[in-house]
Amino acid sequence: MAPNPAADTHLDYGLDTLFGRETKSVDCQFDVKRLDDGEPPWFALHVFPPLPEDLAKAQIVVFSAEGRRMSGIVRRTERLADDSLQLDVEPD
Repeated sequence: MAPNPAADTHLDYGLDTLFGRETKSVDCQFDVKRLDDGEPPWFALHVFPPLPEDLAKAQIVVFSAEGRRMSGIVRRTERLADDSLQLDVEPD
């Protein structure tokens, strides 16, 4: 996956709460890049502002990129200097 602005800007994400998993959706700009050569490959989801504050606490993400529906477990989150967010995701 080359860094590439996603044509589909819809992102679903899940948060664990005291009452179970809460699923949320947001329309935002993001791009996806492959992080390794493993199978399945881990990827970085780079989400550009504006974005919801609780996205940094997401445990799972689901989105479309390169014509495929992708989902995975968020393993690392980093807020970048430009206020964007990078989520390192292990595919499920």
